[in-house]
Amino acid sequence: MNKKKDKGWHSNFYYPTIFLLLCAIVLSCVYSVSIGQVQIPFNQSLDIILHTITNGKLGSLSHVESESYLNIILQVRMPRVIFALLIGIGLSLCGVVMQAVVQNPLADPYILGISSGASLGATFAILIGFGSGTILSQFGVAFGAFVGAMITTVGVLILSSIGGKVTAVKLVLSGVVIGALCGSFSSLIIYFANNADGIKTVTFWSMGSLASSSWTKVPIMAVVIALGCIMFLFQHRVLNTMLLGDESAITLGINLSVYRKLYMIATALITGTMVAYAGMIGFVGLIIPHICRGIFGADHKRLMLGTFLVGGLFLIWADILSRTLIHNVELPIGIITSVIGSPLFIYMIVKKGYNFGG
Repeated sequence: MNKKKDKGWHSNFYYPTIFLLLCAIVLSCVYSVSIGQVQIPFNQSLDIILHTITNGKLGSLSHVESESYLNIILQVRMPRVIFALLIGIGLSLCGVVMQAVVQNPLADPYILGISSGASLGATFAILIGFGSGTILSQFGVAFGAFVGAMITTVGVLILSSIGGKVTAVKLVLSGVVIGALCGSFSSLIIYFANNADGIKTVTFWSMGSLASSSWTKVPIMAVVIALGCIMFLFQHRVLNTMLLGDESAITLGINLSVYRKLYMIATALITGTMVAYAGMIGFVGLIIPHICRGIFGADHKRLMLGTFLVGGLFLIWADILSRTLIHNVELPIGIITSVIGSPLFIYMIVKKGYNFGG
């Protein structure tokens, strides 16, 4: 009886909740571009954005106090807000998928050693100077992080495939081993590097930051995350089956080993791209799927879209806090997400009645 009521609640309030989340994201984006060292009135920010998006059909610039506001919003703050939205969506997407793939409520986008591989690639690029003097010099860190993430993923796939089909347990164990190996190599490079500035850059990068956001990077990020969202929105049946276990999947005629490999490659591409541009931002992919299961239920058909929106909204506000919490100081966004995420996760552990996948 309770299950029927719970299902009905999720069904009745699903679309209104999605609508409210969309409205909250729009308002949060406008508020985010309004604040900073230069404070811009909310209504003027809204007019500038509407005027730009609609090519002058909506929003008047006549009462905008300064022409510099256009530059600040459109060239500096807007790319950053879009970056925050995209990365929040991407991390939440990868988190909900990986938790289903490895059937583990503690899974996040970095569980399979992707973060360690990306960190190794970035550390190598920063301290060894990979790409110096070439066309890659401008994107050396991003390129190094992406290559490191992808090599790590291939290594995990190969290791987990040895001795038979890929299983959830073998994926996790392979990820832990490869991740530890990459972490050791990163520490070794830092230990022998005689580069104080480089070590400081590595440390800051490992905490996550949206400071490098720009319009030139937005299209790549948007395409990668949009393709991932479209793909996984139509994979809800397989993801639901993964939570039931391998035996149930065999009964239904679904080969989970193939899907695990496919999902791993897709999430690695998304995570590698995000880590390459923004460093490592923890807890988003871990806590957002859990929060959304409490709101939308465990069925991935409803869960996926809600997770995207809550993840995007969460990271927009985390970015706002990182820029405003301390006057004239920008905190690494990874610190903010960890400070917010840890108590939330502890609350979910302590809270009675929460059941992963149920």
